[in-house]
Amino acid sequence: MSTVMLPGEGSVSVRLWLDGGPEGMAIRRAEVAARRPRAVAALVGRRADEAARLAPLLFSLCGSAQGLAVARACEAALGLDVGAHDAARSLLTDAEALDSHGWQAVVEWPVRLGAPPRPAALRELRSAVSAVLPALYPAKDGLRPGGGVLRPDFAALRSALDRMAGWLGATVFAGPPPRDADELAGWAARGGTDAALLAARLLSPAPAGWSLAGWGACGVPLLGERSPGWFATALAGDPAFATAPRRNGVPALTGPLERQVDHPLVVSVTERFGDGLARLFAARLADLAELPRRMEAAIAALRPADPVASGSSGPGEGCGVAETARGRLAHWLRLDGDGRLADARMVAPTDWNFAADGPLARGLAGAAVRDRDDAVERVRLLVAMLDPCVACGIDVHE
Repeated sequence: MSTVMLPGEGSVSVRLWLDGGPEGMAIRRAEVAARRPRAVAALVGRRADEAARLAPLLFSLCGSAQGLAVARACEAALGLDVGAHDAARSLLTDAEALDSHGWQAVVEWPVRLGAPPRPAALRELRSAVSAVLPALYPAKDGLRPGGGVLRPDFAALRSALDRMAGWLGATVFAGPPPRDADELAGWAARGGTDAALLAARLLSPAPAGWSLAGWGACGVPLLGERSPGWFATALAGDPAFATAPRRNGVPALTGPLERQVDHPLVVSVTERFGDGLARLFAARLADLAELPRRMEAAIAALRPADPVASGSSGPGEGCGVAETARGRLAHWLRLDGDGRLADARMVAPTDWNFAADGPLARGLAGAAVRDRDDAVERVRLLVAMLDPCVACGIDVHE
């Protein structure tokens, strides 16, 4: 048995059982278990404002999305219409998603190539991302229930966006993003960035059964649900939903592929390689390429706005949904008569993508591998494309 642990907080454990001989093996069985800290319990007993402030501190990743989902849940419970802040809040979570994708591009992807990670390459990106919040909300109060004092500084926002787009162009794409499978292959062959080198590895020709491009096909439907009402019904109706989420009785996939399934690059790569690693990677590239465009549109839609005051302190219940780089996040909560959280539940992208019978488990079951080391590296690639918010340990049994 070999064990590989990736550093981080919390864990996803993957146990593989291999069958086969000298000509190659297959993963006879794959067990996936996600153990994500249930930090949401720390919100119970807090007032709405305090819960929204605390949420970004409880979760080490996607803090803005966590705070926004809790704020939106509080607003729904209190009956607040905060639509005037939607564009600003989307800008905050998109900037955070770009930072998260960027970390993958210069830290995780080089490691998958056997190269050292390059966290120093994130400095310019993170400097630009950190400029977004104060350029929207000078008091940095945009994620409080009811919204903050929104006073957009358009010059600062466009400067930050230019820096983010410039970082993407230089560090990830080394030019324009590829638009279809042919351009992806040409871009990969030039090998100008870690992302391009990883694409070359995934697209490298190999004998039937050993290609990486179509490896890890999971056949799991895309989540598709975005309505807070749907998530509210699911989370409030069944406490177990948070740890074993289902849609229409079956597992589902959330994340870049769900958002970008109709993007020309993803469509073209799917037609050529089918489901699997190449499709998931193309979706991540498409998500990165689309983020600056979405942020530009959000900046154009911005208008100054003031906080929306609450006329009630509870009781009530509500659900808030926010997008992260990894997929869709939802928080549901119930306020008591004093306006404190009497109950709080959440479902995160890792709960969907790393469920016991979810995309990772189904992508591994029956998949061909050359040997134990090949199995570990292929699993690492698929884990990287699904991108859990916690560490991953891999045990292999022959």
